[in-house]
Amino acid sequence: MHNIEYIRNHPQEFDNALIKRGLKATSEIILKIDSEKRKSQTMLQKLQEERNILSKKIGESKKNNVDSSDELSRIEELKKEMSAIKELENIKNDELKAILSNIPNLVDDDVPIGDNEKSNLEIRKWGNTKEFNFKVKTHYEIGEDLGLMDFETASNISGSRFVILKGILSKLERAIAQLMLDIHTQKNGYTEINTPVIVKSHSLYGTGQLPKFEEDLFTVSDSLWLIPTAEVTLTNLVREKIINEDNLPMRFTAFTQCFRSEAGAAGKDTRGMLRHHQFSKVELVSITKENQSADELERMLQCAETILQTLNLPYRIVTLSSGDTGFASSKTYDIEVWLPSENTYREISSCSNCRDFQARRMNSRYKDKLSNSNKFVHTLNGSGLAVGRTLIAIIENYQNKDGSFNVPDALIPYMNNIKVIN
Repeated sequence: MHNIEYIRNHPQEFDNALIKRGLKATSEIILKIDSEKRKSQTMLQKLQEERNILSKKIGESKKNNVDSSDELSRIEELKKEMSAIKELENIKNDELKAILSNIPNLVDDDVPIGDNEKSNLEIRKWGNTKEFNFKVKTHYEIGEDLGLMDFETASNISGSRFVILKGILSKLERAIAQLMLDIHTQKNGYTEINTPVIVKSHSLYGTGQLPKFEEDLFTVSDSLWLIPTAEVTLTNLVREKIINEDNLPMRFTAFTQCFRSEAGAAGKDTRGMLRHHQFSKVELVSITKENQSADELERMLQCAETILQTLNLPYRIVTLSSGDTGFASSKTYDIEVWLPSENTYREISSCSNCRDFQARRMNSRYKDKLSNSNKFVHTLNGSGLAVGRTLIAIIENYQNKDGSFNVPDALIPYMNNIKVIN
């Protein structure tokens, strides 16, 4: 949610920021509705003052046995007038909220300007891509040939974009998640949280998925939804709370199943495990003071990178352009892992600074000691990492000519010392 005072004081800057995202200037209509709302509030205040004066006068008249029928009649008129104005105020407030709820966060000044992913800016690469002396297979070819990946049965049970992992491959996926949690909790300072995967509508509103992205979600009932990411539950841990400044930053991590309808992905990545309706992910969330979030984003990125470095998987970092940055984010780094079968890098993590955008929607604040005032916290989220895509990257980067693949050294202790899956 946007700060209406900022829009009042900086309408041109606000519009310029929207244009940077490829959107239309909106401040004029916002300020028009805001002005009408404020006028109704002023009118209500004046009418209430008149009502208070009349009520006091009626009280005095009763003491002195003076007729106050005129005053009583006027109070009845005031009640009707105030009710009508209050209704108008509520209408304008709803109009304003509806518009502001659908406007994305403003991107940081250093975010590259562009309409889509083609304008994303590569920051750096890590690791060396392997040269194979045989024809490289896809992860799903290797998985199916080994009898450890079953897309057909999953489709019969649940429909398209699902998979069944069997035996040692299922154990490997679990081991990957455990490695991630161990690193994030033991080395990176995150507190592990076990959260629900079903949430109320207001939780999704708080993190920005509702109302704009309803079609991307799976609903359980009219007011309950499956989470698209543990960002929702972890960020909402501070919903409607005032946090002690000494407790910031707060850092949370969770391993959950995630659910996405992939409504806008028709025809994309239909083979394999890259884009499924259900997938597992280790999520990172940070809650900070306003002057901490920029540094915290860099820290979060390094924490996510640590996983890929530990697994010796080549990757690159890109800063998303203004047109590719997510709805709630002011700045996002994507980590893209190398997939030999596609001869390209594919997203495995996004790390985003949302500044106070989500906090305003959740009314999440902290007590600032210096000013003795309540300020909105800043929220950040990132994948640390997507477990399924990490599994894909391991299968493809560690594959052997005979159709087997090696287990990365860091995972061998989690796999009962199994070194090769064949």
